[in-house]
Amino acid sequence: MSVEDVVRGVSSGAIEYEAGLDALTVAPAAEVDAALGTALLDAFDRLFRGGWQPAELYRAVARLGDPVRARLIADGAIAYLARFREVDPRWRAQAEDLPRDGRRPDRVTLLDSSLGLLTTLRRMPPIQVLVPPPGTGPAPDPHSHVDGRVLDRVRALLAKAEATDFPAEAEAFSAKAQELIARHRIEEVLATAERIEVVPFARRIGVDHPYESEKAGLLDAVARANQCRTVWSPEFGFTTVFGFDADIDAVDLLYTSLLVQANRSMARDEPAKGRARVKAFRRSYLVAYAARIGERLAQAARRELDRHTDLLPVLRDRDVRVREAVDRAFPRTVRARGSRVDSLEGWESGRAAADEVKLG
Repeated sequence: MSVEDVVRGVSSGAIEYEAGLDALTVAPAAEVDAALGTALLDAFDRLFRGGWQPAELYRAVARLGDPVRARLIADGAIAYLARFREVDPRWRAQAEDLPRDGRRPDRVTLLDSSLGLLTTLRRMPPIQVLVPPPGTGPAPDPHSHVDGRVLDRVRALLAKAEATDFPAEAEAFSAKAQELIARHRIEEVLATAERIEVVPFARRIGVDHPYESEKAGLLDAVARANQCRTVWSPEFGFTTVFGFDADIDAVDLLYTSLLVQANRSMARDEPAKGRARVKAFRRSYLVAYAARIGERLAQAARRELDRHTDLLPVLRDRDVRVREAVDRAFPRTVRARGSRVDSLEGWESGRAAADEVKLG
């Protein structure tokens, strides 16, 4: 049996993993390296053409706990990139920014990780193409992103929120950021009302463990306050956010900052002892925080929208178009069951933290 047959057999499940690894360990190194390299490149080609972006594939593999496999994704993305002249700049930036730190492992470890990565990639399905893969050319970008100056002001407010030791002040800065975002949305709607080429888009945002479901709930709350919709994919650890690009930019910024603030205040308030008690507290805290912060962000946004009631028909039309984009991409979604709240202490603490938002 050739080396290529062994690699294909292990990848397809026809040959037991340990038996295949033993066979590759004693085979000529040049043949093994060529066979594994070709098989991995073919797997990358299938997944990258099937919608996976470099950062997403790296993250999906890295969260499984093998840093060598994650490094193979980073190296493989660069190797794949080198095959093409036409590459979307967003795709290129992701591939070039992947971490490549760490010492090179010994040969047996490298063989084990390479073969294991092949079996992992084989089970991964195609997903929606959001950024054109290499070789298909950069897509025209008709979407309106938040003005750079507005983003800088939002980042400055959120940086202040993350830096202060006073929860009420932190939440006030976050609320001001939301008001600024809502005000810019009004300006963007006014500027693009007659441009039919401005369409809903989508972006995948990673959600880290632990407490992934609860963090996905916070992302959904922030998204809904900004006229976006989300679909949570727990098996891959990311949420797809649908909306107009300017709104998705805002959601990404707000979610990242609010999560930093929530983690800090949660650590401050959590009980000192009892692993089970701490776990229940954190989960309940995040559920309450997400629910209440969503209400408060919606209030901040609504105050700006109330000054432009003449735009309500346009905003309703945008909302319909976003929902239609979700339905086209995920026609068979199911509503997830809500997270359990097992700690009244955590619930009250999380809601209190979110209630410290100062509006107006």
